[in-house]
Amino acid sequence: MTTALVIVGAGGFARETAQAVRTTGAFELLGHLDDDPALHGTEVDGVPVLGDCDRARELPGARFVICVGNTRDYAARARLVRRLGLPDERYATVVHPTASVSATSTVGPGSVLLAHCVLTAAVRVGAHVAVMPHTVLTHDDVVADFATLAAGVRLGGSVRLGRGAYVASGALVREGTTVGAWSLVGMGSAVLGDVPPGEVWVGSPARRLRAAPAPARAELETRTAHAQGGPVR
Repeated sequence: MTTALVIVGAGGFARETAQAVRTTGAFELLGHLDDDPALHGTEVDGVPVLGDCDRARELPGARFVICVGNTRDYAARARLVRRLGLPDERYATVVHPTASVSATSTVGPGSVLLAHCVLTAAVRVGAHVAVMPHTVLTHDDVVADFATLAAGVRLGGSVRLGRGAYVASGALVREGTTVGAWSLVGMGSAVLGDVPPGEVWVGSPARRLRAAPAPARAELETRTAHAQGGPVR
């Protein structure tokens, strides 16, 4: 029996994921959920918007992928996962049929791999990760939960992307380097050394531009407080 799937979000990434879902044929796409009331009862690319995101709790037979976030607020997926409080098994993993995922690589729940992505050997992709078209992850890369890899990103071998890191379109990351949690690497940048957590780096070679946007810094602070036994907001 085909699994029912609902996409949380109705923006660009969500629309792209909907087309990937239709191409796979592995799910029955029920519709989108989105907090914009103007979208409720409408269709996006022929897919109905069923209501706000909290309706997920009213659909016990469905599985979900959360497809929200942009460079201004790439922490949105993490906040929605906390807000909905669903167990991991309620999240689907969407892999476009043209993506190449090696037998030694793994992809976590809630993650989306769009067209022509490549995971070469022993790549580990966490939960709720967005991997956009024509992205290449090479041997032994580790991508933590909530990270985003935009179209055309290339990671060298043994790269580490921290929790919630955002690597923008066309960026290159040198083998053996780390992009810290909730940091952002700008479009077309070449990362030749480690990027600390919670920063924006741009250019070739990439250099620090400024602190990460406020929502990303808030996620970093929340995680740090939790690790130190402090209050979690």
